[in-house]
Amino acid sequence: MNENLELNNLFKESNRAKISAFDSNIHSNFLIDSKYEHVSVDFQWLNIMEDTIHYLDNILRNPNRFIINEEEVVKVEQARRITVESIKHLARHTNYIQEIEDNGDVIPSKILNINKDESYNTYENRFIYTLIQNMNDYVMIKKKTLIASSSDKDVKKCTYNGISEVAGEKVNINLSLDTRKISKKNDGNDGENTLAERIEKLELNIHDLTNSDVYKTLAKLHVARILPPIKKTNLILKNTNFQYAMKLWDFLQHSEPDSDKVEKKDDKYESDGPLKKMLDEAFLINYLIVNSVNANGIDKNSEEYKKSISDITNGLINKIVELNADMPMDKLQREIGEKIAITKIQHEASLSEIQNIYNKDIDKFINRIESFRF
Repeated sequence: MNENLELNNLFKESNRAKISAFDSNIHSNFLIDSKYEHVSVDFQWLNIMEDTIHYLDNILRNPNRFIINEEEVVKVEQARRITVESIKHLARHTNYIQEIEDNGDVIPSKILNINKDESYNTYENRFIYTLIQNMNDYVMIKKKTLIASSSDKDVKKCTYNGISEVAGEKVNINLSLDTRKISKKNDGNDGENTLAERIEKLELNIHDLTNSDVYKTLAKLHVARILPPIKKTNLILKNTNFQYAMKLWDFLQHSEPDSDKVEKKDDKYESDGPLKKMLDEAFLINYLIVNSVNANGIDKNSEEYKKSISDITNGLINKIVELNADMPMDKLQREIGEKIAITKIQHEASLSEIQNIYNKDIDKFINRIESFRF
């Protein structure tokens, strides 16, 4: 502690008996209530979905498809188109020939009709269809358990109550101290949009994907979701759009929607150890500060004041005797008496002069008031 601190000087100059009595009569209790909360939120899921939406849109705008040939034997008049396969089929099934005309024309009663149709029901499309459903499910769960930001909160409350008694004077103190530290970290904002706006925009983009022809067709067919592991077809391996889709797939497979963590600690600390001892000492210092306010108003007729003056006087006399040990006693007494008389006369003269000046100023002030007219 700095030796020049006023508190240090106050302690040194205070009455030791009072300090001792105060110390021995202290009864106190001390409690610290500490609450700590750590919130860890990861918005990587939002970042990777936003980055991948564009590539999924590319896939659905240019979907993978294959041709389905539907073969059906129908009456000639119902046939839409006669193909080479129809002629070959008729040659193998002569029972469908109704007659052969003189010029060699063959009149069939029935013919093979082949309808060609495009299908979106490919493995790659089912993979994208499943990925979009997984994205939608993930966002829905995330919204239910959404935590707005990562943060650290450290709150402490200290309470101290103490009572003591010094020479019949009862002293008590009630101390309450709060400390609060709250820091927010990642809140999901991207600089342009808030977290809520980003999620809303993502949901709209996912909704647009579900309105594509490929998705609606597969939904009508009630195709089953693709289960891991994903088959590494040439298209999935080599196409850039599918490569980004695979990164999102792998992320969702290994990430839990409720992975955000909230850690809380609530501790209560009550002790009779060093911390309480320091607060007891602070209680004493506060008492000495308050008690010093009345220092100038001490009753000069009190025994305490008289004893203090006697102690100071004895100390001064001892110092004078020590410094003049070789001087004869009668001479020492005479010189001390003369000095005391001179000092007293000077003091009384100073007081008399001050009183005269004060009286003159008061008289002038009264005269000015009397001469003043409203």
